Amino acid sequence: MTATDRSIELINVAAQAAADKLAHDIIAYDVSDVLSITDAFLLASAPNDRQVKSIVDEIEEQLNKQLGAKPVRREGDRDARWILLDYVDIVVHVQHSEERVFYALERLWKDCPEIGLPEDAKATRGKGAEHAEQKAAEEADLDGELR
Repeated sequence: MTATDRSIELINVAAQAAADKLAHDIIAYDVSDVLSITDAFLLASAPNDRQVKSIVDEIEEQLNKQLGAKPVRREGDRDARWILLDYVDIVVHVQHSEERVFYALERLWKDCPEIGLPEDAKATRGKGAEHAEQKAAEEADLDGELR
């Protein structure tokens, strides 16, 4: 069994919306062979809580506007460290970069096929690591100035 055309359509709109809000490391997996509750997962991350919420809001808005899809469940809003949108056919996970590294959902689903994404979404791969390196360099510079 593979993800349905509807699931792929939802994934692509959600991935583009996430990319438009500068999400990092957007990836999607077809989990239909291993899970009966959904066809696909979309993973994305951001370096701060405010951006996590902004990405989720844009995904929700675009899926509703373009495809008339509304989530049946939204979890994690209070802390905005990991927000989950459940559309039944797909589940969207938008995580703070630290949670993304800690929970490493990619390791859980690495045996599942990746779903092709729009070019803007593909271009986000590696952005989380770039951001972490830049932040570490800035902190090192600041630490050096304080000494």
